[in-house]
Amino acid sequence: MNYATSLLQKSHQKKDFCCGKAVLDSYLHHQASQDVKRKLSACFVSADEGNRVLGYYTLSNASIRRELLPEDIRKKLPPAYTDLPATLLGRLAVDNNVKGKKLGTFLLLDALRRSYDISLSIGSIAVLVDPLDEDAEHFYGSFGFVKLPDSGKMFLMMSTIANLFQ
Repeated sequence: MNYATSLLQKSHQKKDFCCGKAVLDSYLHHQASQDVKRKLSACFVSADEGNRVLGYYTLSNASIRRELLPEDIRKKLPPAYTDLPATLLGRLAVDNNVKGKKLGTFLLLDALRRSYDISLSIGSIAVLVDPLDEDAEHFYGSFGFVKLPDSGKMFLMMSTIANLFQ
């Protein structure tokens, strides 16, 4: 299948979206449009020909506390920064009807590409994710995301992401 993404619009059909994770389904059904309107996040969707949402992800600004980063990364950064700019991939979900068709991988790579492109204009040292469960943690880990100690979050350095797209 060929996939594409666009910003969430009123014309997108969200009501039948079901990924099997109530918090992710509810977010798309009830909150995503409001978050976009309030500039709290950007929501990108992949939809079929009938504009039915097949999958989505959100991006927003975030920061990483310097002391959470591994020492080998910290020692390369100026000590004056206690919080480092990052991009948060807040949510990523795929409808059950298209599971197993690599849409999740496509959405993640699309999110990483957007994050990298934005980092060329606005400071962002890494992409952060906060996996919902062990399945999500395994998914992100398979792409090189590393756990931040004592937070449950994972990160992928922008320098690593750059290597994917250069």
